Amino acid sequence: MSDRKYKQRGYQDGGEERGAARPPAPKGPVDKRDAPRGRGLGAPTAEVFRCARCGEQATVAAAMALDSRCTKCGNDLHTCTNCASFDTGSAFECRRTIPKRISPKDRANACELYEPRLRAEFAREKPPAASKPDDARAAFDALFKN
Repeated sequence: MSDRKYKQRGYQDGGEERGAARPPAPKGPVDKRDAPRGRGLGAPTAEVFRCARCGEQATVAAAMALDSRCTKCGNDLHTCTNCASFDTGSAFECRRTIPKRISPKDRANACELYEPRLRAEFAREKPPAASKPDDARAAFDALFKN
């Protein structure tokens, strides 16, 4: 009886014995085409505060002020929904221990435990305005320039 589990052709047919040493893998990408593929953006580079309702970016100082409002939607910024401790699965919808539930969560409140929620984002590079082609033909030609 064979010591193989499967008897199909090709299974463990390489001429190598079990436990034989394999050649070492090359260190690092040998060619640029062998490198990992993907967007290549790396790690997030900026921490920003965004309104929980519309996503508009605001400064942290504006979020800390009790009477601050979003410039886009007009919603209050010093709210539980914009706090780093806001969690709908926790007791009173807050990860910190609070004596009573604050309601409504999307209105301004004077909670002393408020800490603005910062989000890590990729820094965006703005293309120069002169590099945009004026017409479709120039845009098409720009695709094939080296």
